[in-house]
Amino acid sequence: MKIFYLNNPASHGGKGAKYFSLIKNELIKHNIEFDSTQTENAGHGTEIVKNINFEDYDGIVVSGGDGTVFEALNGYFTNSSKKRIPFGVIPIGRGNAFARDLDLFPEKWEDAIGILVSCKTKFVDVGLFSTNGKKFYFINILGFGFVTDVAATAQKLSVFGALSYILGVLYRTIMLRSFDLKFEADGKMFERKNVFVEISNTKFTGKDFFMAPSAQFDDGFLNVTLLNKLSRIRLLQCLPKIFTGEHVHLKEVETFQVKHLKIETSPKKLLTPDGQLMGSTPIEVECLPKAIEVFTK
Repeated sequence: MKIFYLNNPASHGGKGAKYFSLIKNELIKHNIEFDSTQTENAGHGTEIVKNINFEDYDGIVVSGGDGTVFEALNGYFTNSSKKRIPFGVIPIGRGNAFARDLDLFPEKWEDAIGILVSCKTKFVDVGLFSTNGKKFYFINILGFGFVTDVAATAQKLSVFGALSYILGVLYRTIMLRSFDLKFEADGKMFERKNVFVEISNTKFTGKDFFMAPSAQFDDGFLNVTLLNKLSRIRLLQCLPKIFTGEHVHLKEVETFQVKHLKIETSPKKLLTPDGQLMGSTPIEVECLPKAIEVFTK
């Protein structure tokens, strides 16, 4: 067995660098042949994976967080090789939502290498979305609204470390404004006054948000979660429930499954595909059933 191994040294605030040699040693320990490299900047993962020859490998494995997976995934689907190879994830980032749905965790990253030896795989769904005339792929989640705005604010306040997200929540709560949402879901039209939209392929998003408890990444559907207009106080009451999945029972929350979505908002909203801050509404989203083979337990 020969794999192409890609590491993101910048993952988890730069902690990803120390894993490169550790993971290579583990691959050698399991008698797995490999070629390896590391990303050097944002977007580099997409270019690397896009330009490798899949004919030379039996699989591709990436170590990092959800952002690393997002970059590699988009390189995978724009790679011109006729051969398709399984995709593996070694979770070493801050957010490892897709890996978590595969029952893989950073504290036991060696498990992700162990499953390569067994060669056990499954086919999972992938989300395809278009924004500003460009197409991208996601495997975890695509969101916009309050949750995305908090992430954007936290990024600007990263100097405060772990406090940055809490400060982002407080600031965006003070600045809370609902927006006009129009969407077509599998041919049916809807309008809402909305606070956030999350389109999930997996149960979790980020590190701990249990956003879509009923999501299955191989059922041919994307799970949509809407948080509609509510007060600031009510928002703060509701947010903790996302950690347990109980938010889906709130009167302000709607959930449904969909294969195809067209979305418009007023004003335009920033997107977070798999935790990345990029693109904006309007968007078109489609579920690609069992579009990629992944290594799994």
